[in-house]
Amino acid sequence: MPTVLVTGTNRGLGFEFVKSFAADGWRVHACARNVEKAKDVRALDGDVVCHKLDVTNGLKVASLARELADEPIDILINNAGVYGPRTGFGETDYEEWAAVLQVNTLAPLRMVERFAGLVEKSERKLVVNVSSVMGSIAQNTSGGGYIYRSSKAALNMVTKSLANDLTERGLTVVCVHPGWVQTDMGGAQADITPAESVAGLRQVMTGLTAADSGKFFNYDGQPLEW
Repeated sequence: MPTVLVTGTNRGLGFEFVKSFAADGWRVHACARNVEKAKDVRALDGDVVCHKLDVTNGLKVASLARELADEPIDILINNAGVYGPRTGFGETDYEEWAAVLQVNTLAPLRMVERFAGLVEKSERKLVVNVSSVMGSIAQNTSGGGYIYRSSKAALNMVTKSLANDLTERGLTVVCVHPGWVQTDMGGAQADITPAESVAGLRQVMTGLTAADSGKFFNYDGQPLEW
């Protein structure tokens, strides 16, 4: 039975990932900071194991990795993320910037450092970092979004370095843009539903090979500019 570990699963894309993989018979480790609020996740049918996890807490991440030490993880999906304050030039909250970087950039690297050994034991050996087209320097034509943009651009660089560092261990590491999704972050006016986004992302994951490691993909499979 293939196994996937997903962070940030109590709502939005994270919940949809859990629902989709569980429906297909995967064993799913669903991680959320507020597990007590993840009632929808706990109510899902299938082999779903919920874990209380704050991805910014290094001790908690290490503890979960030890707890799962004997279980191969086919796909590690670093989905947990925050947007932060939607402020413009001259209004930057630097403390909030640091907090966003902790979740969006530092936490995915921490997860990979702790779980790489479990991913290496699996058949698929895949790490997926959920980024954003807003982290693309080439596609930034509107400015603003300093905090969120920089956190995702930094995640993209982390992804590229991980791809280089882990290639000898057989791991494929990519970052993906889920599209503009109808979640709490994306808003009701967004283009696609979480189900549409996750269906596309899962199709992308299925088609990945070692040659794709270090690349940046849209949810529809199209490569994105850095």
